[in-house]
Amino acid sequence: MMSNAVSNIGMVRDKNEDSFYVSGCDDPYKLYIVADGMGGHNAGEIASSLAVDAAKQFFDKYYVSLQKTDDMIEKFIREAIANSNTRVLNESQLHIDESGMGTTMTLLLIENNKFYIGHIGDSRAYLIRNNTIEQITEDHSLVTQMVKEGKLSIAEAKYHPLKNIITRAIGVDMDINIDVYIRQAVQGDIVILCTDGLSNMVTDAEILEEYTKCDIVTASNNLVECSNARGGYDNITIVAVKC
Repeated sequence: MMSNAVSNIGMVRDKNEDSFYVSGCDDPYKLYIVADGMGGHNAGEIASSLAVDAAKQFFDKYYVSLQKTDDMIEKFIREAIANSNTRVLNESQLHIDESGMGTTMTLLLIENNKFYIGHIGDSRAYLIRNNTIEQITEDHSLVTQMVKEGKLSIAEAKYHPLKNIITRAIGVDMDINIDVYIRQAVQGDIVILCTDGLSNMVTDAEILEEYTKCDIVTASNNLVECSNARGGYDNITIVAVKC
């Protein structure tokens, strides 16, 4: 198994509000996370960093003793992300200059030869398999909701002025709605976690092309360069894992 992470400030922002985590060889789990501090809110970079750190600490404390069934892992992922939510909320209440901060989170755990993905917000998880790409996660955004309601086409949604408004996030409410997806892993699969600084600037087909013709390090770097060449309007973070 190979993994790689790249995070880039982009061409416009004055700070990087994205955070990520990639498991090392000493970890008792295979855990990968991306988080995007909410634009327009205070201290987005603090929110994303706190959320990632809280999730890792939760895994460090409880994962070894967890019963590794699908149901228990799904419950555990929900609890880990909820713990991150509590951590961000508590911090924002303690410091007035951090009030209202929030973050997305998309988390990948590999266990039992399966991908377990926890998700809230509009960062994404993609699966590349057999020269095809699938967006596993659903964006929790206003325009995605409008597409589902038939008010917008997919093409209209991509360039809609409200596309950056998200409907679910860590740090906004005490009770949060978390999606969990489970997929069987197949040798050669590539899972990509990314923030919307990538997905807003390149197409799914372009992501597929890069990862099918290049190694994951080169592909990720090429996609960052492409996003920046097209304006780099947001921070760009990619975590890629190849089985």
